[in-house]
Amino acid sequence: MRHLVRGRKLNRTASHRKSLMSNMSCSLIKHKRIVTTEQKAKELRAYIERLVTYAKKDSLHGRRLIMKKIRGKLKKEISNILIHEIAPNYSDRNGGYTRIIKLSNRKNDNANMSIIEFVNFQDKSSDDNTEIKNDDKNKELKPDK
Repeated sequence: MRHLVRGRKLNRTASHRKSLMSNMSCSLIKHKRIVTTEQKAKELRAYIERLVTYAKKDSLHGRRLIMKKIRGKLKKEISNILIHEIAPNYSDRNGGYTRIIKLSNRKNDNANMSIIEFVNFQDKSSDDNTEIKNDDKNKELKPDK
């Protein structure tokens, strides 16, 4: 019996699980929303929330802890995105940075699918793009004299 044993094994070896969580967290940080199975999303939630908490501290130690958890060449890029873009949005929030939305089952193997995304995340670049688009629309509507 697995009394008080945390985490899911996801039918993978320990090294494969670590790589899986690292890759999924990189994808979530880059794209702000990913579609995955419900069990993987629930595991990723704990993993990514710890990374956001490290990023909120905005210290060298926090950066090194993030880079320790993330594998591969994208360590620095991911830690920079976390510290400079994502963490400032959650400076007044104590946990609960992600949301899991359940979807219908996958057609192939009937696995429970879900979306995991950051809660109340406003991307600064998308806000700038909408302002530019709005300015272009106003220019088109106003005739030049």
